Amino acid sequence: MLRSCLSLLALCFLIPLHAADLSIDTGHGTRVWTTAQLLARPDAQHISIPADVAFRRDMQYRAVPLTALLPALKTQDRLQFVAKDGFSVDLPASLILNHAGAEAWLAVEDPEHPWPALPDNKGDAGPFYVVWTHPASAQVSTEQWPYQLVRIQLTQSVATRFPATAPEATLPADSPVRRGYQVFQRTCFACHTLNGQGDSHLGPDLNIPHSPTEYLGDDTLRAFIRNPQSLRRWPEAKMFGFPTQESLSDADLTALLAYLHYMARHKVIP
Repeated sequence: MLRSCLSLLALCFLIPLHAADLSIDTGHGTRVWTTAQLLARPDAQHISIPADVAFRRDMQYRAVPLTALLPALKTQDRLQFVAKDGFSVDLPASLILNHAGAEAWLAVEDPEHPWPALPDNKGDAGPFYVVWTHPASAQVSTEQWPYQLVRIQLTQSVATRFPATAPEATLPADSPVRRGYQVFQRTCFACHTLNGQGDSHLGPDLNIPHSPTEYLGDDTLRAFIRNPQSLRRWPEAKMFGFPTQESLSDADLTALLAYLHYMARHKVIP
């Protein structure tokens, strides 16, 4: 019995704790990549990311160009990135295929050289993490750096999948509410639901039973979105905030508030 226990314990030390599988489906069947397979790809290379979004410092990664893992991706496609902690974010293929100079990479954690823990007790970023070189050139937001990935898959538009989050079709095309809806999808929908709809439940619903616009003034809400700790000090909080113009411009923040005010008048009880 003792020998069996010791054998199992030894096996645990031999198995890389951070090795994992990543499932990718772009509409042509699911492909599962292992950590070892990704690290061994001929297009894997070492890249440097200054001021990494998750780690908040310069980082070095072994990474694969994301487009190389997404065969036959079309500009009009949308992809859903799902993390093991429930985080889920949709990215338009047009962002990944952009010609502005930003490039998306799949960083792969080497089990023999694990990444450090995330700051503020937020756990691990591995085993797979989408990082960007030159993100500002394509206005890549902080929420578009998904980590702890387990799955990437083709999806439909947010309005199609979750109609209770969409403004009414009668709104003008240039309405700030429509712009705010796009900002909401890029910045908030990765962690929150709205009107009970959405993939991720890391944060509370932003309309049911109350919209934050109903209990916070716009100035306070702006400050909270920029820096959540400015309202309540909570070391375990997962929301990073959007402190810079690059992560969320003032104009986009104004549009986001317009969308939240609008949706507060269009509640759908789940």
